[in-house]
Amino acid sequence: MHERLVRESEKKRLMGLFNTLLDFFGEQRWWPAKTKFEVVIGAILTQNTSWTQVEKALIQLRKHKLLDPESICNESLDSIAESIKPAGYFNQKAAYLKEFCSHLRDQYNYSLNSMLTKELPVLRQELLSLNGFGPETADSIILYAANKPVFVIDAYTKRIMKRLGLTEEQSYSGLQDFFHSNLPKNAKLFNEFHALLVALAKNYCLKKEPLCIKCPVRLQCSKLMD
Repeated sequence: MHERLVRESEKKRLMGLFNTLLDFFGEQRWWPAKTKFEVVIGAILTQNTSWTQVEKALIQLRKHKLLDPESICNESLDSIAESIKPAGYFNQKAAYLKEFCSHLRDQYNYSLNSMLTKELPVLRQELLSLNGFGPETADSIILYAANKPVFVIDAYTKRIMKRLGLTEEQSYSGLQDFFHSNLPKNAKLFNEFHALLVALAKNYCLKKEPLCIKCPVRLQCSKLMD
């Protein structure tokens, strides 16, 4: 009985957080990309860097007509690396892009849609088998390109959950299970919720000097109660 009441409380607080953020920020309409393949590229490039830098790299890739898998397969690693320099770790990320596009060529004849229509667990395992694809990268592609219900856990989400005191979980799988257990399994909801957490972290729940007094969820924050 007690466990069920705790679970209901967690569900209520999570949905309360979502509704507060939605009212404050409005719909985010993520992921900021023109095609599903651009989502994949963005998910790879955003590793260990800001989205601002990723956008600069995408502009260069677009300029050099490297925003489709066949073009990347046929381009040299050095050329790809040069185009994505703004995103950092460009040699590593160029290799990751090459491997993904080669996989798409060999297994799906360059059809990203054929890959993305696989069942969620199968698709996730396949993505995780590729070099450079960790859980966050794989789940970003699954949620934002395949439109399948998996909650993306990033540094912003970990920071906010810890400060709000909603859960003691800090591991990727633990936090993801927390969201999956307490929210309806809905891709649109997961998409919007994750994007709203990013907006909160970037604008108010900053890493070093959070703007607590102006924060829209300050009344729910355990950081301010300490």
